Amino acid sequence: QMRFVESGGGLVQPGGSLRLSCRASRSISNLDIGWYRQAPGKQRDMVARISTGGNSDYYVDSVKGRFAISRNNTLNTVYLMMNSLKPEDTAVYYCNNVPTPFRVWGQGTQVTVSS
Repeated sequence: QMRFVESGGGLVQPGGSLRLSCRASRSISNLDIGWYRQAPGKQRDMVARISTGGNSDYYVDSVKGRFAISRNNTLNTVYLMMNSLKPEDTAVYYCNNVPTPFRVWGQGTQVTVSS
């Protein structure tokens, strides 16, 4: 069963940057992977996704131009570089398969953007 471990979150001021990592327990080379986030009281939504080979990506409008997703299949790891962070980016961030997430989610990593 696939397991994901997210890391790299923290407290950052508006305009700051963070780099999140998602380490999978098994090979992800045949999987499209997405980063999702869930703010308090809201549903979990995908914000970015990357194709198996890393040559195609997609972002929701709210993060386009600020976030960049990448992957290293050798390390079974997907990254999310987040720049120009805004308070509305505050959420717990998760990674999982796309378009249909696996049943088991990781613990996520908390990102808090606040002055």
